[in-house]
Amino acid sequence: MRTLITNGTIVAAERSFDADILIDGETIAQIGPDLAATGVTADETIDAAGRYVIPGGIDVHTHMELPFGGTFAKDTFETGTRAAAFGGTTSIVDFAVQGVGQSLREGLDAWHAKAEGNAVTDYGFHMIMSDVNDSTLSEMDGLVAEGVPDFKLFTAYPGVFYSDDGAIFRAMQQTARNGGMIMMHAENGMAIDVVAAQTVAAVTTDPIGHGLARKAIFEGEATNRVIRLAEAAGVPVYIVHLSARDALEAVHGARQRGSKVFAETCPQYLFLSLDDLGNGFDGAKFVCSPPLRTKDHWDDLWTGLVDNDLQLVATDHCPFDFHGQKELGRGDFRKIPNGLPGVEDRIDLLHDGGVLSGRISKERWVDIISTAPAKLFGMYPQKGAIAVGADADLVVYDPARKRTISASTHHMDVDYSCYEGRTVQGASAVVLSRGSVVVRDGEFTGRKGAGRFVQRAPADYARTA
Repeated sequence: MRTLITNGTIVAAERSFDADILIDGETIAQIGPDLAATGVTADETIDAAGRYVIPGGIDVHTHMELPFGGTFAKDTFETGTRAAAFGGTTSIVDFAVQGVGQSLREGLDAWHAKAEGNAVTDYGFHMIMSDVNDSTLSEMDGLVAEGVPDFKLFTAYPGVFYSDDGAIFRAMQQTARNGGMIMMHAENGMAIDVVAAQTVAAVTTDPIGHGLARKAIFEGEATNRVIRLAEAAGVPVYIVHLSARDALEAVHGARQRGSKVFAETCPQYLFLSLDDLGNGFDGAKFVCSPPLRTKDHWDDLWTGLVDNDLQLVATDHCPFDFHGQKELGRGDFRKIPNGLPGVEDRIDLLHDGGVLSGRISKERWVDIISTAPAKLFGMYPQKGAIAVGADADLVVYDPARKRTISASTHHMDVDYSCYEGRTVQGASAVVLSRGSVVVRDGEFTGRKGAGRFVQRAPADYARTA
């Protein structure tokens, strides 16, 4: 199957230019002006006049079917990747979970079983390490070799995912030997639990207590601490879902002194705030960790994206229904399942609130939604690039189209939207995954099981000397 995309403006991280793209099978075969005039033929021609052609979005932080708080995230690999595709995201990297007492292999095999034959688009895995010991440390080497080179640890959630400083440092030392990278959820979970208990004792049990207890200073402290541990181990570290200026200051300081520190933020920290946790129990819809911050953090995070202290925006997509799941925390905010839906809305929110607002260029937009994730997580230039030989993961994007975000029209398997009623400008018109059209003008044309596991390489350029 040969597909020709004509008359569009290619927007890449480096530059924008007018050119056609020929897809042959699953990869990009040719790029140039007016290819038809040079004798190029195709089975299908897609007219992209007045639209951008961008590399498919890559969301490197999702949680499909994640067990949490006695329940499971609603989206499966089928529903989650389909929703992602509607939003212009053609690859995800999900977190496989090692349960305490399990081997890493058991956790990874369980996630392969969830995804294989179900995912609509391509996917990879990171590995959550819940139990750092001699056996699991040695297992890390094998996972790196088979394309799962990143390991997430937590300074939060004591009794569930929490690792102490010694465990974190040992895992970092192991990545110095095997080329992997440690990803950190950096909040001081021990201190948070103290404040949360005191908050409940003071009869603040509604969701606002979640945001008040998980103080920004606790995120800043933990971020600085894990960066210092990484510096001692001589390895890079990646901070997930950075939400607060306190944490950003730690990242900025480390990068200024030459440390290989990388970080992401998420749409919820750019567009939602602590105010959304108010209004009684309805605020449960907005409970995630780290929590939403006050609005004065927004400008700092946007500046971090402009200055490249924050390299990309992922979603931490982890959807729980308000009815029947978030409601588990009525009367005690500590029991509300943590997580928000967002995999479908990321690209449009960032186009509307970033590009059209003048905060970032359209080229930087492509960088933070696709190219930087591909580079940092070992998929570039197979993905995240519009180049001959790259996978034909492409989006014909209409920068003028307006839509209103709503749970009544989104494709994520969750009963509410964090952005209900918000109108955004910019939307995906045609989405291709490895050369096949999976979404066209709001209609799904893909296939369950078409997605493949992406064996990722360690990002060598991110290594310290």
